[in-house]
Formats: sequence, C-alpha cells, structure tokens
Amino acid sequence: MSVLVLAELDGEVLSPATARIVAAATQLGPVDLLVSGPQAVAESASGLSGVARVILAPATALAEGMVDLLASLAPGYDYLVASASTTGKDVMPRLAARLDIQPVTDIVAIEGPNRFTRPIYAGNALETVTDGQARHVLTFRASAFRPAAGGNAAPIETREATIASAARFIAAHRTESDIPDLATAQIVVGGGVSVGSAEGFRLIEALGKSLGAAIGATRAAVDAGYAPNDWQVGQTGKIIAPDLYIAIGISGALQHLAGIQGAKKIVAINTDAEAPIVKIADVALIGDLFEIVPQLTAELEKAGLKR
Repeated sequence: MSVLVLAELDGEVLSPATARIVAAATQLGPVDLLVSGPQAVAESASGLSGVARVILAPATALAEGMVDLLASLAPGYDYLVASASTTGKDVMPRLAARLDIQPVTDIVAIEGPNRFTRPIYAGNALETVTDGQARHVLTFRASAFRPAAGGNAAPIETREATIASAARFIAAHRTESDIPDLATAQIVVGGGVSVGSAEGFRLIEALGKSLGAAIGATRAAVDAGYAPNDWQVGQTGKIIAPDLYIAIGISGALQHLAGIQGAKKIVAINTDAEAPIVKIADVALIGDLFEIVPQLTAELEKAGLKR
C-alpha cells in the first residue's frame, strides 16, 4: 500500500515533525514525501530513512494550494498523511471533504492497515478506530513517534502545478528562537502562573538553557502575559511527549495535563503537595520555586551539564 506524506516546513527548512511522521507512515507502506517549498528542503527530506521518493512542488503558504496539490496526487495513493499540526488541521479536513472521505485525526498509534488509536475526551481516554474506506486521510501526532533516521538518498521528482486561490497570502509573523522546537523536544521545562511575571519566567528559561530544553507554559501563564503564545502547552496549545518534563509552579489543570500525557518522566516543583501534577509526577520537589530553581540551575551548571 502506498503512502503520500505532506512535509511540514518551519520557514525555509524542514520541520523536525516531518521525520516523525515519516517514521510512522512507513508502518503503512512505501512513503513518498510531498514538499511544497524550495529545492534545499527537498534535498534535506530525501535523506530521511523510509522515503522512497520526494515530490517537489511549487511553494504555497495557502491551504487551498496544498489541497489542490494533494488532490491531484491522491489517485496514486492508499494513504494521504500529514502531521496533526496547525497546517495539518487546516489542510487535511479540506482534502477529506474534496475527496469525500472521513478523515482519522490525531493518531498516536497504528494497530494495523486500517486500525488506529487516537485520544478522546481531552486525552483522558484512548479509542481504537477502524477505517474501512478504500482510501485514508490521516493526521498523526508527531510527538507520539520517534523520528526517522537519516542517511537516505531518495530521488527527487519535480512536479509542475498551477495553484489558483481566491485567498492571498499577505505575511507571516514568526518568533525567532534558538531553543529546541517545543512539539518535538526531548526535554521541556514548563512554567505556570505561579511564576508571577514575565521576569520570573527568566528563571524557567535559565533552567531550560542549562538542560538544552524547550520552554513551555500553561494557558494561565500565557493569558497573563508571562510567556508568548507559542509556548502554550495543553489541550488548546501544543501537545508534547518529551523524555523529561519539568513542571514549575504548575497545579495541573486538566487542560494542561491533556498536553503532557505522553511525557516519559515528570518532575514537579510546587509548594502544594496535593496539587494534581504532584500526584502524577515521578519526582516532586515541594518548596518555593524561587529558591529551588536557581539552586537547581546552579548545580547543573556546576556539574558541567550546561549546553
């Protein structure tokens, strides 16, 4: 069975999520990777293990254009796959409507050629669904899968396409940062509203820097202006599954817990020993975060773990 994966771009480079989606999709069959972007991204994508062919198409930032590209290629594939990201959530339902297919979204495990596991009820339960359709439109949660290795040299095929749309792309506003991508980071340090201010969040950033970690925040901290929107973790933010999640001043509201359920290890730093996140944490440090976090950062740097 053949699989077409829509590559995820981060500006002018390949997003780390793409390697994870490719690794998942190879469980379904040979993978072709559609890149709507520059030649350099296609060359990077061709190195992913499991990719049989890269299809390079004209760059478009519009969902309508992506749908046109995928729909034109759909007859040759059994599976049409993308990340359950902002782009995937915009493009794939449109594609499913165009093809008159019921999509299966936010998949976290593949149980068989047409059986998939996905979270429901804000991540409080998992359901296994059977998709009996002849063609499948799927989105995978990137954080649930390990990335594909490199070392491949898949051929690149250029596909000419005319992209017409009533919409017009005006501008993209991006937050530039040298910290790891939150959605795919192996270590994440998160802060809650108890941090108290944007200045207080510098403690979170300092600890994250010492660990080479991504920085996350609760919705309450973002709404209070302590952290930018793209740091929000939770049901209405980013879903993460790091090897280590350090939750600082976070009580553990259901909305936030839904976003970290895939974390392998959780360390909670909190004054409340009865906080929900403390009860699910593997390690809990009960005390004042303004005392514990600077000490922890200093000890890590003293031990030579600063990256």
